[in-house]
Amino acid sequence: MNLVTQDQHHACHWSCAINAFFTFRKNALLAKSSSSQVEGDFAMAPQGVDQEECEGLLQQWREEGSSQVLPAVSEGPLLDKGLAQSSLALLMDNPGEQVAASEDKWPGRQLSDLQAAENVEEPSFEVLGEEPPPEVEGPMWAAVPMQTDPQYADCAVLPVGALAAEQWEEDPTVVAWSMTPEPVPQEEAPLWSFEGLGQLQPPPMEIPYHEILWREWEDLSSQLDTQGLEAGDGPQFQFTLMSYNILAQDLMQQSSELYLHCHPDILSWNYRFANLMQEFQHWDPDILCLQEVQEDHYWEQLEPSLRMMGFTCFYKRRTGCKTDGCAVCYKPTRFRLLCASPVEYFRPGLELLNRDNVGLVLLLQPLLPEGLGQVSVAPLCVANTHVLYNPRRGDIKLAQMAILLAEVDKVARLSDGSHCPIILCGDLNSVPDSPLYNFIRDGELQYHGMPAWKVSGQEDFSHQLYQKKLQAPLWPSTLGITDCCQYVTCHPKRSERRKYSRDFLLRFRFCSVACQRPAGLVLMEGVTDGEPERPAGWAEPVPEEDSSEPEPVGPRAAGAIQHCLHLTSVYTHFLPQHGCPEVTTMPLGLGTTVDYIFFSAESGQSGDRTGRRHQDGTLTLLGRLSLLSEEILWAANGLPNPFCSSDHLCLLASFGMQVTAP
Repeated sequence: MNLVTQDQHHACHWSCAINAFFTFRKNALLAKSSSSQVEGDFAMAPQGVDQEECEGLLQQWREEGSSQVLPAVSEGPLLDKGLAQSSLALLMDNPGEQVAASEDKWPGRQLSDLQAAENVEEPSFEVLGEEPPPEVEGPMWAAVPMQTDPQYADCAVLPVGALAAEQWEEDPTVVAWSMTPEPVPQEEAPLWSFEGLGQLQPPPMEIPYHEILWREWEDLSSQLDTQGLEAGDGPQFQFTLMSYNILAQDLMQQSSELYLHCHPDILSWNYRFANLMQEFQHWDPDILCLQEVQEDHYWEQLEPSLRMMGFTCFYKRRTGCKTDGCAVCYKPTRFRLLCASPVEYFRPGLELLNRDNVGLVLLLQPLLPEGLGQVSVAPLCVANTHVLYNPRRGDIKLAQMAILLAEVDKVARLSDGSHCPIILCGDLNSVPDSPLYNFIRDGELQYHGMPAWKVSGQEDFSHQLYQKKLQAPLWPSTLGITDCCQYVTCHPKRSERRKYSRDFLLRFRFCSVACQRPAGLVLMEGVTDGEPERPAGWAEPVPEEDSSEPEPVGPRAAGAIQHCLHLTSVYTHFLPQHGCPEVTTMPLGLGTTVDYIFFSAESGQSGDRTGRRHQDGTLTLLGRLSLLSEEILWAANGLPNPFCSSDHLCLLASFGMQVTAP
């Protein structure tokens, strides 16, 4: 009876030992194989060892001589007899800790196990009659557990080379942008259930961020000539524009609860700054519109670095005590500055405009290449802004947008009353098809009686008992802006002003009424019986002009605002190949679109949302950088991540401006 119990006890020990041997073999392969090969071998492998394999290996071990190991097991810790025997014996002493050692203790012992695995002799693989896997060069990726909030515990996936040591062994930004996408074999894996998002496919064990977040360029242009000017209807001046909310470091630290899913290393400003600059260099836009630019980072790092890249930069900090603002940068080799107009939305004493958001409007003159002869191109108006975030205060958002549109109308208006091409971009904190979005695109909005939260569409507060509703007029007349989003202009009472020169005044030395015979004048011969003659040079009677005030430009309509800039969006806000919406940011794991690039287009095309080419004779959309879906960003651990160093995606579009002959 005792003999049977002892045999069962030994069999249990050897089962744990064989499991440990497979764990050792997996660790050795991790050290010598690429990520894709390891995943193919072990990703779907069961935890235990097949019973037949256990019996075969046990029999083979007994034949080779088990008596040499049993004393070592019973006597105490093993000495240096090779990593294989050490792993087996240690696990036999503590068979109940096998699962914990393979799951919890692996990250802490990762470097020591990998170093020991490199010293394993080849016969360790020959125990099972298999050859060691070939060595494959390439980047190694692995999931690194993090001690964070439980709801983000499954999202922290980072490059193992970045976090296995205290310092970065290689600049991850250079690695991320220099990697060439290669097909990665996908294997079936159990679905993960995220709250409120249904069933989503979990990210693989290794995370090739450059492949998951791959964004394609959508070319909407026609045939181009070698000089970058479009052939067909006429030459065009082509340029690219990027709009990017780069996440101010101060704001990130103030709202640290939004970034619990991120490892602290990728949230440091030095890491993010290098990643952002790498992104600017990669896309190389001609005009760069940035939001959430921290002032000290701008003057100390961003502006000097962008100047070295060939940009001229303008910056406007938010009013009050805020430390971030907006910046517009352009390449002086492509444009010449005509005027720059900073816009402040804060108005003292006005509750509707008591926030510190700002905007920036530039008027740029494109510089044509030499050799085109006597041709010209219209100026370009570029507006950049970051509108208030508060989802409940749609009235403030509309008032801020009205001020920006009035400034754009003033800067972009030409001498004949028309407007030059306009590009309006930034973080508008409003979703597609919201009333604010439709107002910018359609040029009109009936706002009277609308709940304030509904303007931006960010959140639904319809369940609340009290809801602030918009009343007409939305802003007071003292703001100096009409309901047509134009500045109020002062007109003279006369259609033209008289020039009071000396010659003009001499014309009135005599009064014209003196040439008229008064009624009831007594007739006296030689005195009052003759008609006075009009002296030569007397002015004819000046007819009186209508002195009534002309009606102001854009009369105030009841509960409606409008503008005449004919703007449309570069993006369609839908991914037809995936059948889901585009997203530009992902706060708290929920993807949404709040960043936009609007450009002036013909009024008949302003409502087009099919993604086709827009043109109004002077401005053409030639291409855009595709956006991503919420599911793809989930697979990359959300935003920010080691590849994208902001909580927003950048927007990039290419335009063409019509070149005309004089």
